[in-house]
Amino acid sequence: MQKQGRKKQDKLTKVSHNSDVVWIFSGQPILVLGYVTMATGKFPSFLVVVVVVAGLSVSGGGAKKSGNEVVVGTAPYRIHTLFSVECQNYFDWQTVGLMHSFRKAQQPGPITRLLSCTEEEKKTYKGMDLAPTLEVPSMSRHPKTGDWYPAINKPAGVVHWLKHSKEAENVDWVVILDADMIIRGPIIPWELGAEKGRPVAAYYGYLVGCDNVLAKLHTKHPELCDKVGGLLAMHIDDLRALAPMWLSKTEEVREDTAHWATNYTGDIYGTGWISEMYGYSFGAAEVGLRHKINDNLMIYPGYIPREGVEPILLHYGLPFSVGNWSFSKLEHHEDSIVYDCGRLFPEPPYPRELKEMEGDPNKRRALFLNIECINTLNEGLLFHHAAHGCPKPKWSKYLSFLRSKTFAELTKPKQLSPRSRQMMEVDVQKQDVGESEKSYPKIHTIFSTECSPYFDWQTVGLVHSFHLSGQPGNITRLLSCTEEDLKQYKGHDLAPTHYVPSMSRHPLTGDWYPAINKPAAIVHWLNHVKTDAEYIVILDADMIMRGPITPWEFNAAKGRPVSTPYDYLIGCDNVLAKTHTSHPDACDKVGGVIIMHIMDLKRLALLWLHKTEEVRADMGHWSRNITGDIYEAGWISEMYGYSFGAAELNLRHVISNEILIYPGYVPVPGVKYRVFHYGLEFRVGNWSFDKAKWRHMDVVNKCWAKFPDPPDPSSLDRSNEDSLQRDLLSIECANSLNKALHSYHERKKCPDPNSLSTPTRKTPHPPSLSTLTQKSPHPPSLSTLTQKSADPPPLSTLTQESLDPPSLPAPTRVTTTERIMTQKSPDPPSRKFEDNDSVDVSRRDLELKNESQRLPPPAETNQTFSSMRFWIIGLWVVSIFGFMAVMLMMISRRRVQRKRGKTFKTKRRTTHSGFWDRTTEVS
Repeated sequence: MQKQGRKKQDKLTKVSHNSDVVWIFSGQPILVLGYVTMATGKFPSFLVVVVVVAGLSVSGGGAKKSGNEVVVGTAPYRIHTLFSVECQNYFDWQTVGLMHSFRKAQQPGPITRLLSCTEEEKKTYKGMDLAPTLEVPSMSRHPKTGDWYPAINKPAGVVHWLKHSKEAENVDWVVILDADMIIRGPIIPWELGAEKGRPVAAYYGYLVGCDNVLAKLHTKHPELCDKVGGLLAMHIDDLRALAPMWLSKTEEVREDTAHWATNYTGDIYGTGWISEMYGYSFGAAEVGLRHKINDNLMIYPGYIPREGVEPILLHYGLPFSVGNWSFSKLEHHEDSIVYDCGRLFPEPPYPRELKEMEGDPNKRRALFLNIECINTLNEGLLFHHAAHGCPKPKWSKYLSFLRSKTFAELTKPKQLSPRSRQMMEVDVQKQDVGESEKSYPKIHTIFSTECSPYFDWQTVGLVHSFHLSGQPGNITRLLSCTEEDLKQYKGHDLAPTHYVPSMSRHPLTGDWYPAINKPAAIVHWLNHVKTDAEYIVILDADMIMRGPITPWEFNAAKGRPVSTPYDYLIGCDNVLAKTHTSHPDACDKVGGVIIMHIMDLKRLALLWLHKTEEVRADMGHWSRNITGDIYEAGWISEMYGYSFGAAELNLRHVISNEILIYPGYVPVPGVKYRVFHYGLEFRVGNWSFDKAKWRHMDVVNKCWAKFPDPPDPSSLDRSNEDSLQRDLLSIECANSLNKALHSYHERKKCPDPNSLSTPTRKTPHPPSLSTLTQKSPHPPSLSTLTQKSADPPPLSTLTQESLDPPSLPAPTRVTTTERIMTQKSPDPPSRKFEDNDSVDVSRRDLELKNESQRLPPPAETNQTFSSMRFWIIGLWVVSIFGFMAVMLMMISRRRVQRKRGKTFKTKRRTTHSGFWDRTTEVS
């Protein structure tokens, strides 16, 4: 766990308390150590780094801000906690308590205080540094009606946050709390059972208006009204749909004074004070949200907890007492205790006294919860006073207790018990969803990808088509990434996502086989996500949905999954199946689309993974005559892993030819295919599309980028009906991808393409219209290939999940009769021959032709030419400099030699002269 903080020598001080440390910078608390250490065993799928900086106007979600900051990094799920307050002392001490418990409980993700203040209140307000804060215009006095109702600030604040906060754009789950709460343990939506479309909430049984005329007056779906509030945990998309309705329904109920009476609302004061609570329930009913209601997660101090239940939230909205001691928040409405150094709330009895006071274990637990609530509040005040330069308080027995290991042990983060997770039984008779849906089971669709631009544009296409197809239920992307990939990944918002540790490099064997991520991701999803779906539909990323894929239409049942034919899996008929399954006769040649009961999938998933590992390790049986894999690289081991795993459980499939079609294949007349699988290259005239050629193109993050437009349908030759229908489907597939990209770029608020200058990006496919005959480049490097290529490269370079047929069956002779046959399985390309003569076609010829079409040599593109020109120029420059350097060295050496030569001659003259002088002297 990393701890981040900024230190300044002259103004940085440290305050210690138990095992915790608070760093103080210029009088502000910067970092609390001890509260942010996350148990890796409890939260295996994400890391949390929390740095709390006071005086922040907007909480940080990982993005740096000028001035004070909150630096929060969360991966893979992003949680944000919200609570709403006003500019009053009453809310300030509640804020101190909630923020202290937030850190103490190790709640993941950032937290934001929605602070509703008038301009006059802000002039004198002293508590801007109490929490990461988003200032919200106050609606306490309604701007239109003049009604004084401060509770409306809660939905108004949430609407404001969604509209104006950058954090709202980078979050998956939102936890909404009240200020008068103490967090006892991490509130993690998916662990509580929350799902998109199914928020989790605490039970507010007194909202009787859900059962009477009040609900009928204020929502079209009174049968969907849930009595909930307090703790809310929901998906960000659900909150976006709900928030405006929550605000408007609050206004409606507040204006309906005729129905404020207790017998309508359950409000004992009959003043419409709980209109905001009804606004939430009626708003949720209006947008079709049904809650998972839990009456165990939150408890009011003073209430006795159920046996075996460990609440993770204390809501001190009501008075509570222990013996002669009592506490009521309303008695401290004007209390400035936050700003009075050394002052705390009256100390409650000590734990030892409670043991003597109450003999019943459950009642004694309730008393312990009561004192834990007030003691946590007081501990938070102590930290706040210390952080703001208050003198160290005098020693007392109570302060000693708050600093003791006993108290630290009593208030350590609580984990959910099995009983705490149990949901209330909701009367399903109330859910009037129409006769057509009552008899149908729930469906959830999943698909597997990796962190790469290649899968991002496929994800955009599939998710866009999912929403247009009318497919029931939700969709989840299973995203397999390494930690390094995840740090740089930009596509978090492309789809509802479950993050999965990558198994591309096998952790035990070191084998590089990304296709294994598909079964591994499904195992991870099943073990970490609770779903109430009865059937799971499994797709590949390189698919476009054209219509709903439902178990009732294709006759799926428990023990009887549905799939599409993959006839090239010949290993089901030979020694491969006999080696890897005890029921080779039950091996079905299937893949692509799978519809399976959730119980069958839970039984199969781990076997699917293990059988994939087995086949992958069985290199002795990778040959083409055994597997059907023309590359003999074990690339389709994952497909066999599925078939062998299903055979091991005796799961026999309903094999349907009417679900999936490859663009470029001739459709069967009258069949309404539900899925395009564009795993193979397909053509219309001179235009073609091959997904592998777009492996390294980031068309998602480049505004208005798209694929080359296919021909206009009106330009097609209509003399042959089969060819026409084939080409129309191919055009539909390509157009669907481009429409999905355009829709995504619109949501990203890309600038108007008409206002942009001519693109200068040097890519083979600029965002503008390209020539229909333009060829996309072949991938520049096989070593960087990623998941699901229709054409597996060599073993050393393979990556995840080629679920596309790598080879064709062996037609030996095409007769006139066979020429008019249409597609029966996803294997043969079923191309029509236009002549009337019989044509001899060998298997090898077809394979070579197919390989030549799908694996052409890299074309020399402008980009390649530019790169080559750069290296030529560079080599030329280096050569010139090298030549000049050599010449300079030679010239330098000659100068040195000349100089030495002159010196040598001088020395010789001097030597000879001396010799004759000495001779003369002797003589």
